[in-house]
Amino acid sequence: MKVLQLLALLMMMSLSAEAASLPGDYFPLLEAGADKVKKEFDSRPDVDLKALERDSDWKHFPYAILAPAVLYAKNHSGNRKYHDRSMLELALKIGDLLASENEKGLYEPRLDSDWDTGLWLEAYRILKSDLGAEREQRWRKAILENVSLVVKNASERVDFPWYHSPFIGTSPNHYALWSALLTMAGRTFGNAEWESLGTRVMRRYALTEQTTDGYWGEHNRSGPTTGYNHLTFTALAIYAEVTQDPDVMPALRRATEFHQNFTYPNGIPVEVINDRNRHWDVDAWGHFGFSNFPEGRRFAEFLTGFFTREKLSMSSLGRLAQDALYYHEGPSQPIPQDRERYSHQMSIPAGIRKNGPWTVCLSGIISTQAVNNQFYLDRQGNVSVFHEKAGLIITGANSKRQPELATFSEIFSGLTFHLPVSSRLQMSDAGDRLSLAYNTFFSDLFVSLKSDEEMNLRFAVTGKGRPPDSARLALQLCLKAGATLETASGRRITLGQERVELQSNELGAWIRHGVWTMKLPSSAQLVWPIYPHNPYTNGPETQLQYAVGALSVPLELKSRPDVYVRPNEQEISFTVSVP
Repeated sequence: MKVLQLLALLMMMSLSAEAASLPGDYFPLLEAGADKVKKEFDSRPDVDLKALERDSDWKHFPYAILAPAVLYAKNHSGNRKYHDRSMLELALKIGDLLASENEKGLYEPRLDSDWDTGLWLEAYRILKSDLGAEREQRWRKAILENVSLVVKNASERVDFPWYHSPFIGTSPNHYALWSALLTMAGRTFGNAEWESLGTRVMRRYALTEQTTDGYWGEHNRSGPTTGYNHLTFTALAIYAEVTQDPDVMPALRRATEFHQNFTYPNGIPVEVINDRNRHWDVDAWGHFGFSNFPEGRRFAEFLTGFFTREKLSMSSLGRLAQDALYYHEGPSQPIPQDRERYSHQMSIPAGIRKNGPWTVCLSGIISTQAVNNQFYLDRQGNVSVFHEKAGLIITGANSKRQPELATFSEIFSGLTFHLPVSSRLQMSDAGDRLSLAYNTFFSDLFVSLKSDEEMNLRFAVTGKGRPPDSARLALQLCLKAGATLETASGRRITLGQERVELQSNELGAWIRHGVWTMKLPSSAQLVWPIYPHNPYTNGPETQLQYAVGALSVPLELKSRPDVYVRPNEQEISFTVSVP
């Protein structure tokens, strides 16, 4: 016991020491980003926003202004560029470009330009004394013009029933960022009306809108939108920095805990609980908000470790600069990703468990379908399996109008149903059980993490009443284009754009892909590639990197005279191993 206590103490001391790496580790990233922008300007002196933003990594180019601004203005031992005139000159050049584009009417029409205005305003605030009278007035005028554009939208929604998109007609993260911008601009420029409006909305986000599980629902309160929750969190963190309002700190802590618990060991937000995005990158938004708390400092350090100087988008660059600007230094504490084992269950039927190299997330979240909104996915996925060597093996990412990618689907009375009507999640160290009910059956999923090398998913299906015309179970496999799929029957297929349909006799008892092997039921079938729904184009994905393989097993449900419920009518088992 004393040895274990000593090890725990050493780990805590190590993590406390690591906390000192931030904000220091931000500055080399900011330097690399600023140097990248400077080289672009030097090679193209007359470049404009449209040309700069042609590359996807250069979208939200105005964010870049905050990197040299923070490097110039932030006095910290880890910042080699403090009061370096070249950083000031670069920030001024970017700001002058933004002012010029605004005067030409080319700044605001760009998507989400208010996000750019927020970081431009941050740069204005810390560089104001170095701008000179003429430039200060020019920047101020442009910033005020753009902030004023969100006032009407923010004010007319302030008393709506919920700050969810079915009510406010936009995403809650947008409304939160408008309001944080109004608060900061109102405080900066002495506009009490703006500050009051922003404060009123942001306090409601903190005190009313957030769920006890630490997220802000986008479509409704039944479940999170994991990626965009970072944005809403950042808006509240900005409000907290500007106003020092102590009442919002509990909300920041709850959201910090939510993100810590539902982030994979590779820094990617858990996708199965997300109702808007199937995939998301490691997030640079809001680290400074996490840093209000010891475990949040460790979480910020964990996330920052995934960013490299060589590959840094303008969006990440600007948000990392904001993180460096507001970071709260202090000791840190371990986060779930540091532990060999952890589990967390929300008040809604969703939870996560890490056991050695395995992380499994289960979701029984039930939500209404947004049939007329392309951005909200159907909550049809229920299980994700991650391994530290293989990454995501099975994804429970949701889709839209694609029952073939749902965990379960049934055809009954000529209609196809692919969303559960009821669910229950039970989690314990002895094993986790996710129960999903449909019209003609229900399933109990039992998860067993047997060892560091093996885990098992066992579905016990109970029939109800008249059987469906047909029904099936499907798992979405994260197959990689260009890699080989090997089957027990002797097939070796290099996966590409060509469609692959393998019947049970062509699969055999197992398949192997990369470092993982999966034992299969005898009736399994596999189809590749299937392109999931892209909410931003309102159609299927077009890039092969986003395709998945659908591994399906037909349900064999048969009626029995005078028997309505048929317990454990079928059992379907998958065992995944990584040596």
